[in-house]
Amino acid sequence: MGMYVRELDRPWLDTPFLMQGFLIKDKEEINILQSLCKYVYIDEKLGKQPLISAPHKTSPSKARYSRDELIKLFPLIQLKTYIQKNELDQEVAPAKRAYSDLEDSVSSMIQAHQKGMTLPYQQLRQAITPMVNSIIRNPNAAMWLTRMKNADNYIYQHSLSTSVWSVILGRQIGLPAKELESLAIGALLCDIGMLNIPFELIKTPGKLSDDNIKIIQTHVSLSIDALEAIPGIRQQDIMIVSNHHERCNGQGYPKGIGSKDIPVMAKIVSIADSYDAMTSLRPHASAKSPVIAIKQLYKLRGTSYQAELVEEFIQAVGIFPTGTLVELSTGQVAIVVAENKTRRLRPKILILLDANKNPFKNASITDLMTPRKNEYEVPVLITKSLEPGAYGIRPEEIFF
Repeated sequence: MGMYVRELDRPWLDTPFLMQGFLIKDKEEINILQSLCKYVYIDEKLGKQPLISAPHKTSPSKARYSRDELIKLFPLIQLKTYIQKNELDQEVAPAKRAYSDLEDSVSSMIQAHQKGMTLPYQQLRQAITPMVNSIIRNPNAAMWLTRMKNADNYIYQHSLSTSVWSVILGRQIGLPAKELESLAIGALLCDIGMLNIPFELIKTPGKLSDDNIKIIQTHVSLSIDALEAIPGIRQQDIMIVSNHHERCNGQGYPKGIGSKDIPVMAKIVSIADSYDAMTSLRPHASAKSPVIAIKQLYKLRGTSYQAELVEEFIQAVGIFPTGTLVELSTGQVAIVVAENKTRRLRPKILILLDANKNPFKNASITDLMTPRKNEYEVPVLITKSLEPGAYGIRPEEIFF
C-alpha cells in the first residue's frame, strides 16, 4: 500500500481499474491486481519505493497522453475546466424540463420534415441551450435521461442521446458553451435523413444485407440535402452531419477520408453516436452494456477514432456510468446513481435486489467509497456490469 501503479501488464480496460494510474490504498486493490496481473509498473515519484530494486528498467508507456496533445486539437479554442455545480438530486428536475422541451422541438422537426416543410432550426437552437446548461452543471442527470428509449422510436431517441453524449464529451474536454451548443445541434441533425429511408428497412430484425447497408448509408447525403434548404443554417452544423460516419483510418463513409480531413467536432459526435448505438436496443441489434461499449471504443482508439477523444470520453462517462446496472460481490443487484471521479470502482449505488434477486422493499443508497462488508464478512464491491433490462429493471423508471 502507498505505491502508485502507473501501468499494468495488460490493457487497463481488461481490468476494473480503467485507464488511469492510481495510488494503492487498501488490500482489496492489491488482491484485484494479484488476480489479474503477473507484474505492474510503479511510479516512485508519486508513491512509495520498493524495498529492493527492480530487476530491469523497462520504461512503461504513458498511462495517458498529455493535456498539451489534446489542446493541439483545438488551436483556435480556449479550453476551460468545468466544476460540478449541482448534486444529482438538484439537477434532476431542471434536466427533465430541458429534455422534455428538447423532445418537443425534435418532434416538431420530424413532423416538419415529413410534411416537406422547412425544419424549425431556430427553435432547435433555442431548445438546446437549457440542456447544455444542465450538462455543464452536472452531466449525471442527462446520463439518466438517455436511458429513456426503446427500439420503436430509435431514430428519434438516438438523435437526442447522441446530442447529450456529445455535450458530455465536449464538457470533459473543456469546450466553451457556444461550442457545446454547436455539438448538440450538429448531433441532433445527423439522422434527419433516416426519415427518408423506408421504415420497413430500418425495422428489419437481424443482420442487414450489404445492399440494405448501402441504402441506410445514404441517410448522410439525405440529411445534408434537408439542411441545405434551411435559411441561415450554419456550415459547422452541416460539417458535423456530413462527417460523423467518417473514421480516422479512412474506413468510414460516405467519402472514406482520413483523420486529417475529418473536423474535430465531427470526431466528437462520431464517438458519441457509436457509443449510444452500441448501448441502445435497436431493431437489428441488442443493447451492449456500457462497459462492453467502452471497451470497444477503447480497442478502436487510434484507428477508427481519435485516441485522445476516446480517452476523454471514458474519463467523462466512467467505467460504470450513471444508470448502469451492476452486480455486487454479495450477489445483490444495484444501479449506479453517481460515480466517483477519484475512485471509479466505488460509485454511489442504489441496491435494488438482494442476493436471491428479490426486490428490496426499501431500496437504499450506498456509497462504496466507505468500505463495508456484509454479514459474512464479504467486502461489498462491484464485480460486473449487467446488460440493460437485466432482471426486468428499467433504470429510467427509478429516478424519473
